[in-house]
Amino acid sequence: MLIKRILTAIIGVIVTGYIINYGQWLFACSVGILALLAWREFCVMFKQTNISLWSGFGSIGIALLLGCAWLGNSQEINMLVMVLTLLVLVKTVVFSPTFNIMNAAITLFGILYIGLSFSHVLLLRFTDPSVYITSVFGSLSFGTAFLWIAFIGTWANDTFAFFVGSRFGKNKLCPQVSPGKTIEGAIGGIVGSILVVVLLGILFKFSLVHSAMIGLLVGIVAPIGDLSESAVKRFTGVKDSGKLLPGHGGVLDRFDSIMFAVPTVYYYLHAFIL
Repeated sequence: MLIKRILTAIIGVIVTGYIINYGQWLFACSVGILALLAWREFCVMFKQTNISLWSGFGSIGIALLLGCAWLGNSQEINMLVMVLTLLVLVKTVVFSPTFNIMNAAITLFGILYIGLSFSHVLLLRFTDPSVYITSVFGSLSFGTAFLWIAFIGTWANDTFAFFVGSRFGKNKLCPQVSPGKTIEGAIGGIVGSILVVVLLGILFKFSLVHSAMIGLLVGIVAPIGDLSESAVKRFTGVKDSGKLLPGHGGVLDRFDSIMFAVPTVYYYLHAFIL
């Protein structure tokens, strides 16, 4: 199992690095495929509880959200969220043979949870594409650099939280959702995110204050993303969201923290830097 995890991680990092740095259409298509796979996992998980989600409607909604993000239309995303909400309500009240608010609510939640999260991966990657940051890694576009900051900051959070929690963890963070997580591990994860993002800030020749703030925010929201997906899995009674990645579970298992970290970095940039 450990060898599978290591091999999958190495291959994943190489492929991810190439797609993020050099992909345009390839990157957008990859994000779209991941989002639709995540939606499929979401639907399958809830099928275990006899809750039947509107998978076709959800796929279309997620594709539309990603399309708006690819075109850079963040305002249209807000409008689309309202339209999707209205359509779900209309379908529930008018076109469904039986009124089932649970199906409607979870379908809408899944569309927004997955669609908006992955849309922000596109929005962040293509932020200021004409501006380049020079670093020891060469020149990267502004959005690419900060997408790496979001990804690596999240991975650092997970790694530091695991090792600090394993060594010093005594007080449970959220035992009803994820019994293995501890307060000590969470603090270690936050410190790890700050340190790694500050280091990246130095390499990218970026403000250390902003780097520290981004690291702090990523360190806070990344475990919330993890706990959110854990809550869904606990509710549906599954161990992993899927089996796509050997030794790592499904798409949601691998991207749950990133799905919260990327939008946070995106809005921090727009609020305080751009």
